[in-house]
Parts: sequence; C-alpha cells; structure tokens
Amino acid sequence: MSIKKVGVMGCGLMGSGIAEVAARSGHETIVREVSQEFLDKGMARIEKSLGRAVEKGKMEADERAAILARISGTTELADLADCDLVVEAIVENLEEKCRTFAALDELAKESAIFASNTSSLTITQIAMATQRPERFVGLHYFNPVPVMKLVEVVRTLATDEAALAEVHDYVRATGKEPVDCRDNSGFIVNRLLVPYLLDAIRAYEEGVGSVEDIDKAMQLGCGHPMGPLTLLDFVGLDTTYYIANIMFEEYREKRFAPPPLLKQMVLAGRHGRKSGRGFYDYSGK
Repeated sequence: MSIKKVGVMGCGLMGSGIAEVAARSGHETIVREVSQEFLDKGMARIEKSLGRAVEKGKMEADERAAILARISGTTELADLADCDLVVEAIVENLEEKCRTFAALDELAKESAIFASNTSSLTITQIAMATQRPERFVGLHYFNPVPVMKLVEVVRTLATDEAALAEVHDYVRATGKEPVDCRDNSGFIVNRLLVPYLLDAIRAYEEGVGSVEDIDKAMQLGCGHPMGPLTLLDFVGLDTTYYIANIMFEEYREKRFAPPPLLKQMVLAGRHGRKSGRGFYDYSGK
C-alpha cells in the first residue's frame, strides 16, 4: 500500500479519532491544529481514549505507548507536506475548508491524496479549490471514530480510479469498512438518517407520542439501539439543524426541511448532551 504517512487537519472530536485510528493501524500520523491550545486538548483526548482501552483490557500498556509514539502534533500546515494522505476534519464551513486545502495544495507533494470528512458539503466544491481534484475524495467517518466501523468513501466526477483504490486499501488497513458513495449532499447515511430524525421531531410536534414513547417504539419495534430523539441529543440538535439546512438547500424537498421545533430548540441553546439539555435533561447525575 502506498499510504504510509497520514496527516489530519483538525484535532477536535472527529480529527482526534481519525488520527488515533491511523496510528493504531501502524501509520505514522501527524495532526495539525490552528493553535497549541486546541492541539493539546485533542492530544489529551487521544491519550484518554487509548487509556480507556488499556483499562478495559483491550490493549496492553506498551501497545498504547507505541501508538502514541507514532502520533505527533503541529500548528504548522507545512509539516503536512510529506504526507501520503491528508484528511481534513476542521470546522464545517465551505470557505474555510477551501482556503485551507488551497494553501496545503501549494505545499504537499504531487502524489498526496486529499480527503475531507465533511458530513454535508459536496466534495466537488472543496476539491476544486485545489489543483489536484483527481486525487481528492471524501472520507466520512462516524462518531466515535475508534468504535464505528463504517467509512463513506465519496468520489467526484474528477476522482481517478488509482486514488480511489489507494483510499480503499487504506480504509481497510485501519480496520474499517468502506462503502462507495456518489458526491451528493448527505451521501448515503445522512441522506436516509436525517429525514428519519426530522420526522421523529414532527411526530412529537404533532402529538403522535411522548419523547420517551417515540424512542421506545423505535427501539423495541424496529430493534434500533437508541430512539431517534435520543440520537438527536447525542449527535447535537445544532449539528442536525445545520446539516438539514444544507441538504434542503440542495434538494429542495420537504423531508429535508428542519421542523420549527428544531429551530426553536437550537435558538434556545438546547443542543442535546453537550449543552446539558435537548429532548432530555442531562444536567443531573
């Protein structure tokens, strides 16, 4: 496999997970953040994740040390110049992603493959900010990255077969399962999941059932590990609202339109688990 060194732009929740998975599979990994403060937080998150694996007996202490030795951090974009693959996991903002990739494109070696972890923006929009759209793909991981096995591999009209094959080999080498997607907003999972989550909110708005009963019905009736309203709290209502707006703008279909209640909850600061309150209250024990 040609991908030996992996760069990750962004060391937040997703970026730190992507870096951890790369290093776990034996790849030399370098993570870039915009400030030392954010970098330190991200590296601490990786150390904590690996520490939990040791505590649970899923990893030996010396293996943890070896993984951490393969990860380095930086605040300089130029330090990613010799990476074979660079995965972007920065803020979900098209202009910022395009600006960052355009700058990296000037520094990275010609053979490098670029990938974005965006969950809602189209890959083509970002790829065209570079001079290598044929070596640009989407790599959409799922949270928590070390646990979730799926990676959506998104090709554009410009992506060449060789780059796609290299990325597939890399994803499998990290213990994940790739699925191929066309470059449409939402790809496969969010295209199907977001309307389901929005319909659950509409059902609650219309008095079809209580929050608890809607969740219980989907868990016990359909075998889902968690109900849709619990899942919304876990994903983040603000995140779902943002994604739904992007998808509605692209498709102009009612099923992607955010319900009024979702907008009101976001405006009220009820974003789910991370804010302490969403459809459920997390402020207590």
